[in-house]
Amino acid sequence: MEKLIITAALTGAEVTRAQQPNLPLTPDEIADAAYECYLAGASIVHVHARDAEGSPTQDAEVYKEIKDKIASKCNIIFQPSTGGAVWHTPEQRLQPVALKPEMATLSCGTCNFGPDVFMNSEEYIEKFAKSMLEMGVKPEIEVFERGMIENAKALVKKGLVKPPLHVDFVLGVPGACPGTPEDLMFMVRQLPSDWTWTIAGIGRSELPLAVMGILLGGHVRVGFEDNVYYSKGRLAKSNAELVERIVRISKEMGREVATPDEARVILGL
Repeated sequence: MEKLIITAALTGAEVTRAQQPNLPLTPDEIADAAYECYLAGASIVHVHARDAEGSPTQDAEVYKEIKDKIASKCNIIFQPSTGGAVWHTPEQRLQPVALKPEMATLSCGTCNFGPDVFMNSEEYIEKFAKSMLEMGVKPEIEVFERGMIENAKALVKKGLVKPPLHVDFVLGVPGACPGTPEDLMFMVRQLPSDWTWTIAGIGRSELPLAVMGILLGGHVRVGFEDNVYYSKGRLAKSNAELVERIVRISKEMGREVATPDEARVILGL
C-alpha cells in the first residue's frame, strides 16, 4: 500500500472552547497546533480561520497570517477550507483560494448539516472549481452524500478539475450520510480506480472509520473539527494526540506514514 497520509482538521467552524478547552483559535495557536501535528506525523493541516472574537471567518488576510506562521515552523501541507460556516456567502468562502495554497477543499453538493443546510449549487461548485484551476490549487473534493461523487465526475467531464482527484469522505454529519462501515465501503466503490481518498469520520465514527481507511488503502483525517473526544467521556488533550493514535495504529498494522513531501508525490502536488 501507499504510505498513509494523515490530515489534521484543527479547528472547524462549529466547535467552541466550551466544548473543547484546548481548541486553537488565534493564528499563533493554530500554527502551534499545526506544528505539533506535523511532529506527531500529520502531512496536511485542514484549516478554518477564526477572527479576534473566536468566530469563523473566511478573511484571506487571516488565512495568510496562519499560512505564513505555519510555513515558518514546518513544511506541512496547508489546506484552507472553502466551506467556511454554513452562513458564509460563496464569495466569502472562496477568499482563501486567492492565496494559492497547494490544496483547498471543494464541497461538491448540498446537504443537511445538523439544524442547518450546507448550500452548494452547481453554479458555485463550478465557480469554485474554475477558480482553483486558474490558481493552480489542487481541490480536495468534499463528499457528504453519494450524489456528490457524481458532481465531481461531472466537473472532470467539463474540464474544471484535473484527474485523478482526491476525495475526502465526511461521514457521520447529522442530517447527511451516516458514518458506518457499510457507508464507507459503498462510497469507496463509486470512485475511479486512480482517485485517492481520505476518510473523516464525525464524532464516534472517527476512530473505527479511520482504522477502516488504513486497512482499505485510503487516508485518514482526524482532529477537533470532527471529534473533540479521545475516548468516550474523555476529551482529547490536543489535535496531536489524535494524530499520534493513528500513527501508532497504522504502524502496528504494517503501514508506514507519509511525510509531507511523500504526500505531495502521492497527491500529485
